[in-house]
Amino acid sequence: MKDIITNTLEIIGQTEAFQTEVTLDSQKENISIYTIRFFANTTFKPHPITIRFKTPAINVKGMWKPTTDFAKRIMDDWELDHMESRISVDAPVISLFGHDDTNVITFACSDAINTTQLNALYREEDNCIYSHISFFTERHHPINDYTVQLRIDQNNWSFSKALQHVSLWWSSYDTLAPIKTPDLAKVPVYSTWYQFHQELDTQELLRESKIALNLGYELMILDDGWQTKDSNRGYDYTGDWEPERIPEMQDFVASIHQTGMKIALWYSVPFCGKKSKAYQRFKGKFLTETHRWAPVFDPRYPEVRSYLVELYTHALQYWKIDGFKLDFIDEFKVYPDTVLTQENGRDFSSVNLAVDKLMTDIIKTLQVINPEVVIEFRQKYTGPAMRKYGNMFRAFDCPGDATMNRVRIADTKMLCGQTAVHSDMFTYHHEEPLEIKALQIVNTLFGVPQLSIMLQHATQDELSMLSFYTQYWKTNAEVLLQGTFVPQKPLANYPIITSFTQELTIIGVFDHYIIDIETESNKIDIINAQITERIVINCNQNHGAFHCVVYNCKGEIVQEQDMMLLIGVTQIKVPACGLVRLEKNINI
Repeated sequence: MKDIITNTLEIIGQTEAFQTEVTLDSQKENISIYTIRFFANTTFKPHPITIRFKTPAINVKGMWKPTTDFAKRIMDDWELDHMESRISVDAPVISLFGHDDTNVITFACSDAINTTQLNALYREEDNCIYSHISFFTERHHPINDYTVQLRIDQNNWSFSKALQHVSLWWSSYDTLAPIKTPDLAKVPVYSTWYQFHQELDTQELLRESKIALNLGYELMILDDGWQTKDSNRGYDYTGDWEPERIPEMQDFVASIHQTGMKIALWYSVPFCGKKSKAYQRFKGKFLTETHRWAPVFDPRYPEVRSYLVELYTHALQYWKIDGFKLDFIDEFKVYPDTVLTQENGRDFSSVNLAVDKLMTDIIKTLQVINPEVVIEFRQKYTGPAMRKYGNMFRAFDCPGDATMNRVRIADTKMLCGQTAVHSDMFTYHHEEPLEIKALQIVNTLFGVPQLSIMLQHATQDELSMLSFYTQYWKTNAEVLLQGTFVPQKPLANYPIITSFTQELTIIGVFDHYIIDIETESNKIDIINAQITERIVINCNQNHGAFHCVVYNCKGEIVQEQDMMLLIGVTQIKVPACGLVRLEKNINI
């Protein structure tokens, strides 16, 4: 192999098997876009090839990837754990950010369907960051031609703004155009999982749904367990999706609707358990049979895709459900025993392209029946390609972990445009103090809250707290979901998050930090999402007179006063997990 330099991009791994061509398409406003083409005169089986470029490590504090959670530190070039992106895992983008949250460099690939590997690594020999994207790292079927674009952003603006611009860039491609987000995707959700797991009881669920609706939760997700009486949390019986535990599913759905709630059902899409009838029917049509949980359907067979589409179509038409939680999409991948050919009934050789076909067929078919159907995906399958089929993206499971929930909401939100981002279902121990319980919900407020609490056992204070913040979220959903979103200090797990419109700025402070007030909004809400009973704000200019109302976590007013926000520091006493509302007093 030989290495060559094309403009500022280094090509590593070039051979005579196929040619690599790199063209600089545009370079303006500190954004460069390259077209990279791999081709040959005949069909070829591609081998791994890498495009690399270097950046001086000046004001580099950390590295942002879509699902690194708390691990946003700089990586060194002897660390070889690269990020993999494909249709159902992550997104092909990395951002290096500075000590002031500014973008140092953000690079992204236009192909969010096929498998790539990305990284940005510090080299101690020259104190530079070497960024790369590698193609064909997964066993690949033969191709004739492959073209992709690489976008490199070196603007000195917030890293979050750089990521949001990448999301807009992806959306401009016809192959990545997102579906509409219906109103039902933007309502608080009651989930059965953390409280019921597979032990579902319809009468208990009906009682829970009535309480949840009264608190402001409008959609129930009926999770794993409705399809089987097996309670081992395994997948031996998946694949048939007959409502064994709730045989009168249509009647149960109607009963939920009568309470005023909507309902969505959970499905583990790829798994076909060996104790199911579907396993016998589709024997030999699996990507693997050695998965630790269950055999994995091979979506390259048209009959497999048709079967899965029919399952969801039946549920939507006959049970009259309102949506789906489609789980484990990331398990559709190339396994060691997967044959990558288009033969023996397979109409695709590529697993990724077959997944794209399957998910496209699912959403198009369901939207014909109900254009407002909701489809939930969770991390890691919340990348730009998944916006073509899903309209609810949920933070990956983190029960009881308020900080992780906040981080995962923020990380997902920066890349998904108008697609609704949901929290993981917040839950807590029933003996925790009320203010500590409140930490769970206030950490979800910059996404759509999902709850999994046994509400029948909740105290009146607990219900008041849940109602206060749920109703606060609903009142301000437009600002929280569609306002300008600015998460600060990624290496500190976003201790300050802001979402604002011209009229209202909402600031969440999650740790002991001074809040800089820079907004011109007439209304400022500050959520004291910590157990410290004060917030400290700093103004670099005189903002004038404000009326200040302070609430505790139950929504009770504990203080009300007029105050001036002038240059300097101001401290406001506020209960743990309380709320401060500041409204400009134009009469003073």
